[in-house]
Amino acid sequence: MTYTDRWNGPAPHRRPRRKRWPLAIGAAALLVVAGGGYAAFSLWGGDQREDPHVTAARKPLTAFLTAWAGHDPGKAATHTDTPDAAASLLTSVLTNLKPSRTTLTEGEGQKKNEGEVHFPFTVDMAIPGAGDVTWHSRARMIRTAGAWKVEFTSPMIHPELKPGQTLALQSSNDRAKVLDTHGAPLQADSLVGTVDPASGKGASGLEARYDAILSGGTKVKKTLVVADRASGRAVKNLTEAPKAEGRPVRTTIDPRVQQAAAKALTGVEKNAAIVAIDPRNGHILAAANRPAGLNRALEGRYPPGSVFKVVTAAALLKGGVRPETPAACPKFAQVDGQRFENQRQFDLPAGSTFEDVFARSCNTYFVNARGRLSATDLRDAAQAFGIGGSWDVGTSTYDGSVPVTTSDNDKAAATIGQARVQVSPLVMASVAATVKNGTFHQPMLVPDAVKKKHQAPVALDAEVTGRLRDLMRATVTSGSAHALKGLSGRPHAKTGTAEFGTETPPRTHAWMIGYQGDSDLAWAVLLEDGGSGGADAGPVAARFLSHLAR
Repeated sequence: MTYTDRWNGPAPHRRPRRKRWPLAIGAAALLVVAGGGYAAFSLWGGDQREDPHVTAARKPLTAFLTAWAGHDPGKAATHTDTPDAAASLLTSVLTNLKPSRTTLTEGEGQKKNEGEVHFPFTVDMAIPGAGDVTWHSRARMIRTAGAWKVEFTSPMIHPELKPGQTLALQSSNDRAKVLDTHGAPLQADSLVGTVDPASGKGASGLEARYDAILSGGTKVKKTLVVADRASGRAVKNLTEAPKAEGRPVRTTIDPRVQQAAAKALTGVEKNAAIVAIDPRNGHILAAANRPAGLNRALEGRYPPGSVFKVVTAAALLKGGVRPETPAACPKFAQVDGQRFENQRQFDLPAGSTFEDVFARSCNTYFVNARGRLSATDLRDAAQAFGIGGSWDVGTSTYDGSVPVTTSDNDKAAATIGQARVQVSPLVMASVAATVKNGTFHQPMLVPDAVKKKHQAPVALDAEVTGRLRDLMRATVTSGSAHALKGLSGRPHAKTGTAEFGTETPPRTHAWMIGYQGDSDLAWAVLLEDGGSGGADAGPVAARFLSHLAR
């Protein structure tokens, strides 16, 4: 008999023995299988004569252990007296633990009688998340109908197992939490993210970004347990996971503001987001997403449509336009064969002013005013609001883009937040916050992680800022943000309906941004493919502010 052929590995080393002796199977056989691909056996005790019954019983046991080590529960079960039960439990154990390596050490057999032999053996597994785990067990070999079989029982797999139980992994409860600004666990799924139950590592959101801090960097995260197979409930711990030294991550989220934002999105059927910011310091007070998962509030990329007219108005005001400046608002505007129009093709009567066209969100006025702007004016005005910079917020964000315009049509579309202008809800909430405060403060979610805040390369002129405030208040009292009219807190706002896609007529995102005149709160509401800024985003913004006022 050659063990090389039988075991698909190197022949074991054996001590010399006298030729008159029969083949002596040693006192112990060592089996090592890594991923089921390699097997090596060592037999020793060459001068010791082994009982033929032990020798015969060893063969099916070795086959059983070889298959188990090779992670083949079906094959292992064929060498037992109850194959179905054996396959079921071994499959459960291997599925739950997912060992990367299994080593089984077979000990010396002891004959009990003509039909019974006992063998001790040791199981050593490398289990991802739990490390190296070792336990000792014993196999009872019985001879039935002339064949030796492993008597399969639950304690044979692990001595702590009872019928109806299995081995499983339990995650450590020592992982630190993501906190809100008051130090309580943050209730915002799309911000917090998820933890991979298999590895115990952060898989998304802040859980992923700050995994090393929250977990303490400990590699072993899981405990081996005895679990009830029916309920999955852990019955007994078999190993002890080391205490993690994780530290909590504190955010700027205000739970009251976050809850108001989440409530405002309840019942909204479109993908939607609300962001709220403290204008004094850029602290992000709320970032709600519906549905949860994708953090569109901070990372989404969208055309802003008419909410970008705040930036365009800043450029025009800096160039000499005043709120009282006469402003024509026809139904249509033509630019090199491209037609621009107002929503539902409205127009304004003669004698209208810049305040009127801003408050009513007249596209054609802004398109026709492009001649007052250079190719870089919109880009430069956007920089005063921090747009296009690299923001160090403490989480992943999209910080907007307002490129230098390259043609008359490109400039015309950019004045109304179309063409290549791209923003996130966070960016537009920050635009409103900058108008409220007069100075750009880069938004922050995890202040302790912020190393270098973006500074706007240019500042807003104080006179321009004051006029923007008046324009945004007029949008509420006499313009397209009428959904907020009558609400407490003196809201200031701008609506936006942003076209996207190639359909005719085009589909639109609904926007509204604003701030409270009587408190430190700026915000943005976005409804993807949501219709009109005033008619659709406006009521959501009104619900948000109403919830806050309660």
